[in-house]
Amino acid sequence: MNPLERYEPLVDDREAFRAACDRPLPSVVRVNTIATTAERVAAAFDEEGIRYETVDWHDGLFVLPDGHPGRNWPHFHGWTHGQEEVSVLPGLALDPQPGDRVWDACAAPGSKTTQIAAMMNDQGTVVANDNNLGRLSALRHNTERLGITNVVVTNQDARNYSLKPLAFDGFDRALVDAPCSCEGTCRKNPDVLDEWTMDHVRAVAGIQKGILTRAVRMTRPGGTVVYSTCTFAPEENEAVLDHVLAEVDCELVPFDLPVRTTPGVLEWDGETYDPSVEHARRIYPHHNDTGGFFCAKIRVGGEGVEA
Repeated sequence: MNPLERYEPLVDDREAFRAACDRPLPSVVRVNTIATTAERVAAAFDEEGIRYETVDWHDGLFVLPDGHPGRNWPHFHGWTHGQEEVSVLPGLALDPQPGDRVWDACAAPGSKTTQIAAMMNDQGTVVANDNNLGRLSALRHNTERLGITNVVVTNQDARNYSLKPLAFDGFDRALVDAPCSCEGTCRKNPDVLDEWTMDHVRAVAGIQKGILTRAVRMTRPGGTVVYSTCTFAPEENEAVLDHVLAEVDCELVPFDLPVRTTPGVLEWDGETYDPSVEHARRIYPHHNDTGGFFCAKIRVGGEGVEA
């Protein structure tokens, strides 16, 4: 069975959903505002004869109809970074500010890390962590190419991450863009559908619960944690939120995104979830001509940070 079939009951138009998932994903670049402006990038593309289209909901994104986002001099000079359009949304939800201490729990290869750093004007600290040492080389390369200086790179299992080496008393914000079954990326990587198994969904959901729980516990009271995945599976989305709400002192909060979204689902496959999971946002390919995504915003409660 194509795993997309199991999610058809969740969407408003099954045929449009499946048709969108079958179309190739547009190539998109994000402007690195630490180095330049969208106007200068557009002028550079014009001079080089590179076709581009603007994105109506974000003036720092350009669609490149001919693809090849890394084969031009604005990329080599650190003016642009190839980043899927929908991948920008978790950073917008996180809303990092200059001077913040931010934890990116699953950071490599660094698209969201570098976006967050740029939103902070390269001020404050972004601790970019990944448990895969090999993938961290790509993250380091991207931060250097983009001229970012406020990123600290660590290599730990995010489920039992320790603050002690950093001498931090907690983070202001955290992003958990969790490892997942990735069905939402099928437009750029159709192989994920052939490799999909329910066993993998169950296994990765356990990892997601551990990472998100740790992120909440390391974020100061009143701070923000954003949870995101590129899967449609409620087991990896709403069920993970439901688990964390029961484990630690936090709450899901409503938030807006500049694209069409649908609420989190309250029940699935015989399971019911905390009513507040409807504050999460689901992004489907046929609504915005993007990949599939899931995003939730958490406000941390409690009286202190667990180091």
